[in-house]
Amino acid sequence: MTSRASSDGTAAWPPPVLDPAGPFAGPVNVLSWVLFIGGAAVLLVVLTCLILALFGPRRWRARLGGQRLVWIGGFAFPVVVLSALLVYGLGLTSHLTQEPEPGEMRIRVTGEMWWWRVAYLDAQGRETIQDANEVHIPVGRTVTLELESADVIHSFWVPRLSGKVDMIPGRRNLLRLQADAPGAYGGQCAEYCGGPHALMGLVVVAHDPAGFAAWRAQRSRPAPAAAATAPGAEVFARAGCGACHTVAGTAFNGQAGPDLSHVGARRTLGAGILPNNQGALAGWIADSQTLKPGNRMPAYPVLTGQELRDVSAWLGELQ
Repeated sequence: MTSRASSDGTAAWPPPVLDPAGPFAGPVNVLSWVLFIGGAAVLLVVLTCLILALFGPRRWRARLGGQRLVWIGGFAFPVVVLSALLVYGLGLTSHLTQEPEPGEMRIRVTGEMWWWRVAYLDAQGRETIQDANEVHIPVGRTVTLELESADVIHSFWVPRLSGKVDMIPGRRNLLRLQADAPGAYGGQCAEYCGGPHALMGLVVVAHDPAGFAAWRAQRSRPAPAAAATAPGAEVFARAGCGACHTVAGTAFNGQAGPDLSHVGARRTLGAGILPNNQGALAGWIADSQTLKPGNRMPAYPVLTGQELRDVSAWLGELQ
């Protein structure tokens, strides 16, 4: 069956975890089917025993009530089956979290409450490009993600591209992924992290090689000085937004929130919950708490409609 893609790149059917779009998602798909089939087989055995215990011949009911079968079915069988599945699953997916090979592209993703800080690394592990809530990769090339957390335990999961790995404070975990075709692949924090956890999404954008080279070249160039005297920039400064956000080419250099140097080029706002357009951006600035209750950005009810239009238009121009 062919998959029908939704607007965020995830598949409507089959479910994303059963619709792999890269070699590192394939083993997870296989393991999922093994678990589904194994679970169904175990359920069938249990139901058969239950029917026999209730309605079967007296001889069968006596056997099912014996101590020997309790030891076999209640202890030995689960130990053997679960141990076999554990060894099989670890062997099948072990290459998803191995160390990167020489020359392999690396991206550091840090889970924050409740968004994703993204940094592209050079060969020496230095951060070269800053972004948020989006990961851009080239098609057909393996990418290693260095997964960290700045606060609580999060979990990075883009089901069509790879497995699921926890992001633990003080620890760096690895996850490899690869996309076989261009597109946008939806992801989600898969570990409850409090507050608006369910609204902590992300998107992985896979480009063809030429498109990725163009994207990276554009992001690698020094950012032109933003129009710091524009009306929107003045609103941004007056509201104190620069205390939390960075805009390259200006004096705004806050680190607490997402880097906004290229916010106008992003597909979504609020960590994947809103389309990126001027109306959504103005609404987010005015009262993000209504859209994503519990997030760490305060509402700005004091801004007038004109001020919201000015600042959202200015941010939309940051490409």
